[in-house]
Amino acid sequence: MLTMDASAVQAMNEHAEEGFPHEVVGILAGDAVSHRVVRVRALINERADSAHNRYKVSGLTLMRAEQALEAEGFAILGYYHSHPDHPARYSDFDRDHALPNLSYVIVSVMGGTVVDTRSWRLVEDRSAMTEETLTTAAAVEEA
Repeated sequence: MLTMDASAVQAMNEHAEEGFPHEVVGILAGDAVSHRVVRVRALINERADSAHNRYKVSGLTLMRAEQALEAEGFAILGYYHSHPDHPARYSDFDRDHALPNLSYVIVSVMGGTVVDTRSWRLVEDRSAMTEETLTTAAAVEEA
């Protein structure tokens, strides 16, 4: 199960809607023990061709963003990307590029509005991805 703070969901959805009709991509960061996303880091889709149905982020850009989040004390729990005018189901391309033990949230954006969000995890033999329960929670209040 993956839990996302409402503020993280809002930031992810805003990124997906602002990027429409192109795919957007970002990092899910938070607490590894509770598997709770408290922060998302939007990345820039560097894909010059097919940006409507593919994304690309350079390895150096991704590494720097992950290191910055880890330096703030966050664990990398997975990644998100949008599917413009397409369901929130993983594609073969998504499965082929997924890594084990991470969550992959897909945001379906139809006509510029988020309509569905689902989270997926790669199965051990890499043959498929299974849907994991995705819940939204209020942010944890700091005393």
